[in-house]
Amino acid sequence: MKKISTAEWILRIGIFGTFLGHGIFGLEGKEAWIPLVTAFGFTESTATTLLPIIGGMDVAIAVLALLYPARIILIWAAIWGFMTALSRPMADQPFWDFVERWANWAAPLALLALQGFPKKFKELFKVR
Repeated sequence: MKKISTAEWILRIGIFGTFLGHGIFGLEGKEAWIPLVTAFGFTESTATTLLPIIGGMDVAIAVLALLYPARIILIWAAIWGFMTALSRPMADQPFWDFVERWANWAAPLALLALQGFPKKFKELFKVR
């Protein structure tokens, strides 16, 4: 088993905190987030239904990123973090709300870069 660097642990913990916090808000159905979901074309009713599902997925990603950050998990976290940050200006919030959330997708991308980008399909499911 390879030694995990301090930088990798810091990124794992940062990703865990980001996705756990967002996941709990999603599970609670945070009302302020409904416009962020409807910005992608969903109805309010569908957004209300989706928020707890999205929250559950975020909690799962948080735990996996901490304990077993396979490349597929980090790719998903980076894409999802980017899309949720992008939802802010799409929902008519200031562009700076998007900029403020760059770490939400940059941290998983940085951990992926440290692990090495996958070159083969089976590498998607491995940690390093």
